[in-house]
Amino acid sequence: MEIAGKIIQILPLQSGQGKNGEWRKQEFIIETSGQYPKKVCFNLWGDKIDAAGLQLNELVTVSFDPESREYNGKWYTDLKAWRVSKSNAIHQKNETQQDETTFYADKENDTPIIDDLPF
Repeated sequence: MEIAGKIIQILPLQSGQGKNGEWRKQEFIIETSGQYPKKVCFNLWGDKIDAAGLQLNELVTVSFDPESREYNGKWYTDLKAWRVSKSNAIHQKNETQQDETTFYADKENDTPIIDDLPF
């Protein structure tokens, strides 16, 4: 799966020692464009952290795999990024689409009204 957006936060690097050796994890948040932007948290593991070269406010496309697991009757979902690439063109296209808002004239006051309802 893929999603495009702007990196708005890079969380502190986490590391530790497991049964298979040392591990490193980096979480970051992107914000999508559009009329109703979403914030999404992804995580990178190991060497992918260095390869991604994350920078704040950078426009990126994230390729990821969603994965859920159960623990004590509750379910937890991770979005594991396996590639982060710069994506200026995709993000700019989404911003252009976002600006296409329909205006209707208010007949009584002859003023524009923005139709921004989600339905």
